[in-house]
Amino acid sequence: MLVAAGVVAWPTVRQHLSAVPFLGSIVSALPSSSAPAWPLTGVPVDAVAARPALVVKIENSVEARPQTGLNAADVVWEQVVEGGITRFVGVYHSTLPPEIGPVRSIRPMDPAIAAPLGGLLAFSGGVPPYVTAAREAGLQVLSQDTGADGFHRTSTRRAPHNVYAAPQTLVEQADAAHGAAPGAQFDHSAADDPTAVADGQPTATLALTLSGVSSPRWTWSAADGRWLRSEGSTAAVESDGRRIGATNVVVLRVDVVPTEARDPAGNPVPETILTGTGQALVASGGHTVEATWSKPGTGDRMRLTGTDGDPVTLAPGTTWVELVPARAGAVSTD
Repeated sequence: MLVAAGVVAWPTVRQHLSAVPFLGSIVSALPSSSAPAWPLTGVPVDAVAARPALVVKIENSVEARPQTGLNAADVVWEQVVEGGITRFVGVYHSTLPPEIGPVRSIRPMDPAIAAPLGGLLAFSGGVPPYVTAAREAGLQVLSQDTGADGFHRTSTRRAPHNVYAAPQTLVEQADAAHGAAPGAQFDHSAADDPTAVADGQPTATLALTLSGVSSPRWTWSAADGRWLRSEGSTAAVESDGRRIGATNVVVLRVDVVPTEARDPAGNPVPETILTGTGQALVASGGHTVEATWSKPGTGDRMRLTGTDGDPVTLAPGTTWVELVPARAGAVSTD
């Protein structure tokens, strides 16, 4: 019956099965975690939307702030690029905001971030080897430079900081091979506390050094129930004035190596190595816990493991992943 009916929301199925006399007691004993949840946030939902994950490159130079659409992302990755500035990789699935931007160019570590999602990678600009690597990783590429629909330039900012994207238009271009919803990228707690709260230490602030010009700071706000971001000592806000924040912050210590490519100013383009294993720090609910990250290959998802060998779970909600250089970067808590 369930197969013939197609995709049915779990709450509805549970209600009907509970009404059957010999099934009622069995169904009532099933955990509520059996209910559907958004794969990238773990937040319960009646039914997961049949659309792919959309990955968008978003600028974070001073000229790009305040950005648009960051708070709507299920996951945001922060990476060091040339000159020590950082860029964001925003992953959108449960929510598609009206607009995202400023959109900038692809970098060599982006396929390893986006490949496990199996969806769309949108950007403005990029050298051919990076674009080719994204396609070879199984992603559908949507580039402003090649005329993909959904990009526009605003008159309120100067180029190249003025490219914005309409995510709904981007998602509508998914081909048959890239239209499915993504799988989970992190483990989320259901009934129990997330690992950081259950096993970690109370933490008010995460202070990170990604480079000499990038020092993001995250402060736990019990009133908001999330971590609030600052760029150094300046509160980070979106274009609508709302504070940028996240339910979880995952800090990964990673190797960052120079490549042969150079930007127009002559700075080497760095590459973050996202396969292998390394140290991690996971922040949820005003607590942090040490962990180990592992990712065997480009197409594999990132896994977080505690000191006890068990998977580290996050609180249901949005997540920011901070890629902190193992040698030149720093992480401190208080």
